Parts: sequence; structure tokens; C-alpha cells
Amino acid sequence: MSATAEIHLSVSTWRQPTPAPVSPARTALVRRVAERVLALGDGRLRVGVDGLTAAGKTSFGHELAEHLAGAGRQVLRASLDDFKRPWRDRHLYDRESGEGYYRNAYDYDAAIALLLEPAGPDGSGDVALCSIDPLTQVDHSSVRTAAAPGAITIVDGVFAFRPEIDAYWDLRVWIEVSPETSVRRGAERDQDWAGAEALHLHRYLPAERLYIAEADPLARADVAVDNTLFGEPRLLKW
Repeated sequence: MSATAEIHLSVSTWRQPTPAPVSPARTALVRRVAERVLALGDGRLRVGVDGLTAAGKTSFGHELAEHLAGAGRQVLRASLDDFKRPWRDRHLYDRESGEGYYRNAYDYDAAIALLLEPAGPDGSGDVALCSIDPLTQVDHSSVRTAAAPGAITIVDGVFAFRPEIDAYWDLRVWIEVSPETSVRRGAERDQDWAGAEALHLHRYLPAERLYIAEADPLARADVAVDNTLFGEPRLLKW
């Protein structure tokens, strides 16, 4: 049995904890996805976890990381939320509307240069897991993690299968929930923010509908998981 390997986390302050095991069914499903990742080979791999806001992408990424590390593979965890354009430049473009959020919020050039290319099989292995902290706005791009030759990088985030970065994934996992569930969970998660429900309903959801219409992420996904019931996830696509 392989010794448990290290999981490297982003230095971002926008961090969620790994959820405790909630059911044998969920553990079995995550283990099955982990086995599929491991079957891709011993070299560096990049896994994208996409889905609507508050679908459970980060939690799934953390759970998957635990299984892969348990199999002896070094894991790097990142979120696309840590590769957004800085707020100091928001006067240069629309980030307020749904379309503006979809078109302008994320810095895909930074994500490619700092994270996705160096974490790849032919990359340098010199990986930044965070560019701009989304809460403090501190630039952490100089904080690097060394990706071993067999490291697996798991990146969660909305719009992960956009054409700009879709080609970088070795496996794509879509976490499915309904729009209504996304808004409800997002509002509950962000309840300390003023106007959280309106933000999810009138900004994030229109952005995600535009993304789905333009990029059809479910069609791009290799694996899709219905995450409506956290303890009873179901495979929708394999």
C-alpha cells in the first residue's frame, strides 16, 4: 500500500475546509473518480472541476485530493477564484453585470502561465497556486510549489471548460445542481455579504447561463456528478 503523499494548498484566504465523510455512497463515488484519474498514467496530470456556483466543486476537489494522496500521488489544489483580475483595475472593464463577470472577471493568461502550463507533463513544475487573493487582493504569484513528476493538480472553478483553458485538462469533472439549488446554496454560503441572494440571482446565474449557452461544458465533461444530495451523489456521465 502506498504511503499517503502531500496535498499542497493555495495560500489564498478564500479557502474552504475538506468536508468530513458523509456516506459510503459518496466515498465510493469519489474513489471511483480517483481511480479513473490514476488510470491516466504516472506523469503529471491536471483535473478540472466545473459547475455552477455553490454546486460543491471545491468540496469535491478536496475529497478527490484526499483519495489521490492516499494512493501516493502528490496533489496540488487550486481554484480559479485565485486567478481573477485585480479589483484595482475594475474601472477598465465591466465586472458588475452577468455578462461582464463572464467575460472579464478571470485572468486566463495568468492561470495558464502560472498554473496550468507549469503543472503539465512538459511544464517546469514551478507552480503558483494563487495569483491574486480574491479577498485581500495580495499578489501571491511569487509563492511557488514544486510539482513532482507524478503530481496531480486539481483546479476547481466556474467556467473551467472555457475554450481559453479547456485544452489543459487531462480529466474534466462537471458537478451538476439546478440553478435554483445554486442560488440557494450560494446565498446561504455568502449570507454575511450584503445582497448575497441578489448577487447570485442577477450576476452569477446569468453569467453561468451565458457560459452554458456558449461553451456547453456538460458536453465537454468526461465525468458528470449530480450533487443535489451531498450524501447521495449520482453519476450522470462517465
